Amino acid sequence: MSERKYIVAIDQGTTSSRAIVFDREGTPLRSHQMEHEQIFPKPGWVEHNPMEIWSRVQDVVREVIGGSGVKPAEIGAIGITNQRETTVVWDRNTGKPVCNAIVWQCMRTQDFCAEWEKKPGWGKKVNDLTGLVVSPYFSGTKIRWILDNVPGARDRASSGELLFGTMDTWLLWNLTGGPEGGVHVTDVTNASRTLLMNIETLQWDEEMLEFLDIPRAMLPSIRPSSSVYGRTIPKGPFGAEIPVAGILGDQQAALFGQACYNQGEAKNTYGTGCFMLLNIGETPVRSKNGLLTTVAYGLEEGRATYALEGSIAITGAAVQWLRDNLRLFDDAPDSEWFAGKVEDSGGIYFVPAFSGLYAPYWDMSARGAILGLTRYIAKEHIIRATLESICYQTRDVQEAMDADSGIPLTALKVDGGAVRNNLLMQLQADILGVPVVRPVVSETTALGAAYAAGLAAGIWKNLDELRTHWKIDREFTASLPAEKREEMYAGWKKAIEKSRGWLG
Repeated sequence: MSERKYIVAIDQGTTSSRAIVFDREGTPLRSHQMEHEQIFPKPGWVEHNPMEIWSRVQDVVREVIGGSGVKPAEIGAIGITNQRETTVVWDRNTGKPVCNAIVWQCMRTQDFCAEWEKKPGWGKKVNDLTGLVVSPYFSGTKIRWILDNVPGARDRASSGELLFGTMDTWLLWNLTGGPEGGVHVTDVTNASRTLLMNIETLQWDEEMLEFLDIPRAMLPSIRPSSSVYGRTIPKGPFGAEIPVAGILGDQQAALFGQACYNQGEAKNTYGTGCFMLLNIGETPVRSKNGLLTTVAYGLEEGRATYALEGSIAITGAAVQWLRDNLRLFDDAPDSEWFAGKVEDSGGIYFVPAFSGLYAPYWDMSARGAILGLTRYIAKEHIIRATLESICYQTRDVQEAMDADSGIPLTALKVDGGAVRNNLLMQLQADILGVPVVRPVVSETTALGAAYAAGLAAGIWKNLDELRTHWKIDREFTASLPAEKREEMYAGWKKAIEKSRGWLG
């Protein structure tokens, strides 16, 4: 057992970066978070500045270490979890990105994907090889766009000058030395979100690389989710050599942090989007109902546990839109108070298809809509309808999971920042008709990264030990009559159809 007492998790998300110090019981001791700029250069395009994100990560790490009183010598391991498909390409010699990061929500490769889907047999081939679907959501088409549109990028990538990574790889490379010997590695969960990894072999797929015209030389090595990848450099934010020993994409990290280690266990994370994952064991079963097959986690070379995933693009981001664009309230938590001022949403439905519809519809031509408006409607109804839209989209995914797995959901573990909204959680239980279970530690994304790192570093022995740390904070049970639940959901399905195909 390691003599070091603490694990630091870096949680690099879509809108912010945070660092959390955990003890051996999985209890968070100190956390610090900083937002970064959301860049929208054109309608449907979303970018981040990778240098700003690296700067924010350094700042939050220094703050939690300094503020917690934890000495670097007491930190046994570092875990990284990250927004997944967001794509960074940078110069290996200078460490400078060739352009802004293209965020997972970005739609700039929509036309390319539409043409790709028309090619006979490719939709099935992509699903067979990668477990995914043809969509601008994933990293592969974003890399191709950069190589095609940044002057000189393709030649530089082919000659080995440029590196690609999702945010985990970008942070690991910088933490371990950057141009002076940084480690260029990703884990199986992030690699499974690129359209480039073969879901069976857990290696880069030559057929996908050839089709997308992406040089193998720019790709990181693929490793398990729990492994010592390298050590931080003393002049970095940790001020010492500490093993970076866990990497998981954010949604897989939440599954891992929720202790969903048995086949049939599911969780839903409420963040910028919503992501429901169901552990399906060691066989990558393909969905017939619009879900993705993804790697849940890998603890040893060449083996993985898989999950079915329902990805919803816009949930918490819709609440941010009400706050920032419409200015209906000052802080996101205020949405609970305003929505609680009315008994229902007044018959309106809000479909937040700002980036199209993801699972289970995969309609990138859909756009956002508020339907059923009358003069009776006040801002409180719109706010409540926004919270309800999160719950309806989760039910869409849950029904697809039930159909694929044949195992009806009996309870849903929940996590993420929005689960502190008690009204939202009650609405979710009412619309699903099953209990919604909130754990004591709601930020299970960071916890999952800490668990993966601690396992590799010997701080914890095995998954059974991790299970003992998971504890219930509150369980929300459905109180809505079944007839009313189905009536409301039928209205949602009608609203979804109205929003689809908007771009023709």
